Amino acid sequence: MTYRELYEEGKGALAAAEIGEADLDARLLLEFVCGTDRNTLLVYGDREVTVEEETAYRALLAGRADRIPLQQLTGMQNFMGLDFCVNEHVLTPRQDTEILVEEVLRNLHDGMRVLDMCTGSGCILISLLHYSNNCTGVGADISAEALEVAKENAGRLLKKMSAELPAEIEFVQSDLFEHITGQFDVIVSNPPYIQTSVIDTLMPEVRDHEPRLALDGSEDGLLFYREIVGESSRYLKQGGMLFFEIGYNQGEAVSRLMEQAGFLEVQVIKDYGGLDRVVCGTRGFEMTV
Repeated sequence: MTYRELYEEGKGALAAAEIGEADLDARLLLEFVCGTDRNTLLVYGDREVTVEEETAYRALLAGRADRIPLQQLTGMQNFMGLDFCVNEHVLTPRQDTEILVEEVLRNLHDGMRVLDMCTGSGCILISLLHYSNNCTGVGADISAEALEVAKENAGRLLKKMSAELPAEIEFVQSDLFEHITGQFDVIVSNPPYIQTSVIDTLMPEVRDHEPRLALDGSEDGLLFYREIVGESSRYLKQGGMLFFEIGYNQGEAVSRLMEQAGFLEVQVIKDYGGLDRVVCGTRGFEMTV
């Protein structure tokens, strides 16, 4: 069987399973199996594939038809120009979250210390440290399995070819601030923010294959914002900044929480689709007598 014939078979199988962008997913899975790129289909479509490649490809097609996310099948997702390992224990990094990282980077200066709460794959913190100078950070998550993924990503992306974590990053298993010590110049978080009642209406790729811990934000979706805002002043330096990713309809509610807690210059930043995506604010300076 040729490369093009196998691709057409895959495209048809995914279309029959009603997978959106069946042609794209079929091509990406084939490239993953064969170690090729997008030009192969155009230039070398007549090349013969091996039996092993056919078998591996059809197995991945079956998984995708069963709504396993493409990124979990390949084990990789690109975020901020970096390739992050992902699996069923972490939320797959999304392009929308790049808005959050970009906003933090605009306010991140050399030597700052960053806390990434609910770090998951570590994509936010690792990206911040990768694109800044002499900054250090702590990634916190309640999931030990997620932290293993984050550590693997940090070791590979921040200090290649090393089994040890780079000195500038640390990961802590913690129920929010339970095991966090010290103070930070920046706290950033993409916490679970989907309302519990909405989760069952999500696409099967998300509902059935991404960790519920990373999705469920309680009945109103605001539980983690309340908890983090309420405790952040103990861990955020005066003049430090708190950044959140939010759902498209949560800008007003999260802004109010921060303002009520005394944060200054609270603002809502929209994503490229024009939807509210990030809320940030600054901890004020307390006067001493």
